[in-house]
Amino acid sequence: MISQHLYEGVFLAALIETIIPPIPTLAVFPTAGFIASQNGLPLQNVIVMIFLGATGATVGTTGIYLVALKLGRTILLRYLKYVKVSEKKLERVEAWFEKYGEKAVFLGRMVPVMREMISVPAGLLQMRIVKFVVYTFAGSCVWAAGTILAGYYFGESLGLGAHI
Repeated sequence: MISQHLYEGVFLAALIETIIPPIPTLAVFPTAGFIASQNGLPLQNVIVMIFLGATGATVGTTGIYLVALKLGRTILLRYLKYVKVSEKKLERVEAWFEKYGEKAVFLGRMVPVMREMISVPAGLLQMRIVKFVVYTFAGSCVWAAGTILAGYYFGESLGLGAHI
């Protein structure tokens, strides 16, 4: 899918990753960058891919944020027990989040696994949505840039230029 629909694939991979974590952008984004390099796409096009990846991640994780915000702690705890998150663990995460807030969202978007989970305490603790979206998008841009450009420059260094 990514080789045939590069831009849409990057957006969808980022969106889906936040909802279904086993689809990792850590595998998809470098592959997309590599394919872009092998197809001779200029860096401007890769920058578009980075923004699409960050936008997909922001849209998906904002949905999780809104669910946590609307459901609240009690109902969310009922479902989190199925993924082995106890109330005690949630309390530790909430305390940590209150201490670091915006930094946690920004940096959390660059750490595998935490990328998807950082939305939950942000929603539960009612972080302002504008702040959440800005820090999420910024952190997602850094993640997308690092991973996509890694694949792109790896492909450039091979110098194959073959169409994939």
